[in-house]
Amino acid sequence: MQGIWLIADSIIAVLALVIGFLLHKWISERKTGDASAQAQRIVHEAEREAANRVKTAELEVKEAALKSRGAFEEETRQREGKIQQIEQRVISKEEELARKLDQLERRLNESVAKERDLTGREKAVGEKEGRLAVALDEQRRKLESIASLTAEEAKRQLLAQMETEARREAQLVAMRLEEEARETAQVKAREVLATTIQRLAPDYTVETAVSVVDLPSDDMKGRIIGREGRNIRALELHTGVDLIVDDTPEAVLISAYDPYRREIARRSLQVLIADGRIHPARIEEVVEKIKKEMDQHLKEEGDKACFEVGVHGLHPELVKLVGRMKFRTSYGQNCLQHSKEVAWLAGMMAAEVKADVKLAKRMGLLHDIGKALTHEQEGSHPELSLQVLTKYNESPKVINAALCGHENVEPETVEAVLVEAADGISAARPGARRDVLESYIKRLAKLEEIALSYKGVEMCYAIQAGRELRVMTKADIVSDLDAHQLAKDISKRIEAEMQYPGHIKVIVIRETRAVEVAK
Repeated sequence: MQGIWLIADSIIAVLALVIGFLLHKWISERKTGDASAQAQRIVHEAEREAANRVKTAELEVKEAALKSRGAFEEETRQREGKIQQIEQRVISKEEELARKLDQLERRLNESVAKERDLTGREKAVGEKEGRLAVALDEQRRKLESIASLTAEEAKRQLLAQMETEARREAQLVAMRLEEEARETAQVKAREVLATTIQRLAPDYTVETAVSVVDLPSDDMKGRIIGREGRNIRALELHTGVDLIVDDTPEAVLISAYDPYRREIARRSLQVLIADGRIHPARIEEVVEKIKKEMDQHLKEEGDKACFEVGVHGLHPELVKLVGRMKFRTSYGQNCLQHSKEVAWLAGMMAAEVKADVKLAKRMGLLHDIGKALTHEQEGSHPELSLQVLTKYNESPKVINAALCGHENVEPETVEAVLVEAADGISAARPGARRDVLESYIKRLAKLEEIALSYKGVEMCYAIQAGRELRVMTKADIVSDLDAHQLAKDISKRIEAEMQYPGHIKVIVIRETRAVEVAK
């Protein structure tokens, strides 16, 4: 029984296997059928989509082709239009060239005809000239036979007669013009000078040898004098002036014949008064500083004078020399004021006679430039003017004007003559010059010149109105014994070479300084 169940189980198992296999196969076949159907659908959809895309591409291609064709046709039409325009222009140019060619042909024909005509005329003129030449030769021979002169001899006689008549007429005209000029020159010159002098009438003040320095109070006088007079002695020593402290309220007088020294002393004293520190060392320091600043002051004065006169383009060193003339005098007349006045007068006269105004002013301003150097260099002021103007490349006309009236130099230009006249006018003004002051200044300058001629002399100053000569020597060259001998030699030479009232005291100063710096 058990075996039967086993067989039944086996059969059931086999049946189950068969049924399962068949069921699996059916399911598989069904899935395969569904997949095939789905694949066919996908393929059909893909084919439809591909067909749609192909159609779309074909439409786009056709549309692009239509556009390209339209653009090509439009471009072709434009090119055809341009070609037609070019053809029209070429045709019009060809027509114009044809017209010009016709005109040229006509002109050429006309030129040929005119040339033939001219050739004929030339032949006719040549024949006439030949006949005329023959007639002239015949006439000349007849005239020569009648006058018994050749043509050349007749020409020379005629020219000589014409020359004689021309000279006689020219002499008559020259005599008449010379007489008229002689009659009118004096009147015209007086008119020009009168007009010029009336236009320029500067005030003159007497040139003195004293400068005044105002003080804030009379108590400052004691500080200027210093203990036992050491401050005032130091100031006089370093500046070469006389410092006069008297009863004049709130003022100190500076006396010196040299305006340049007076100006240095005046400026130094003003700085010391403003500073309040007044002692020998400070005085020496301030004086040296002011001496260095005077170069800038001279340049400023020179620039100011050039601007006032209207002279430009001077060399900077010439400008300084113009400023230095402010501190020079000639017979009591300030050299800078005199030079400016000469420049103004010469410029005005040049304007009256239609000459070069700028050149005349330049000549007038520089005509006495050598006087700015007469205290430092040897030679007369015309020689120094020649040297300095040549050195700084002034024109020969300006140099000639500076030398006119000196050393027999004649003026070469109208402007030089005007400068010479202006110089005489400026010097001849009432009160402009005084011989007394000039002789006094020359005497003091001679004193200093004698002292400076000795070896070892460093500086010297004539003070006390020329009654005292202070001589500073170099300690390494002049000994104490030499200083005594030097004072005697200078005094003997002054006695031999100069004339002066009263007595002159010669003081020789020998100073030794030892300087070290503590570090």
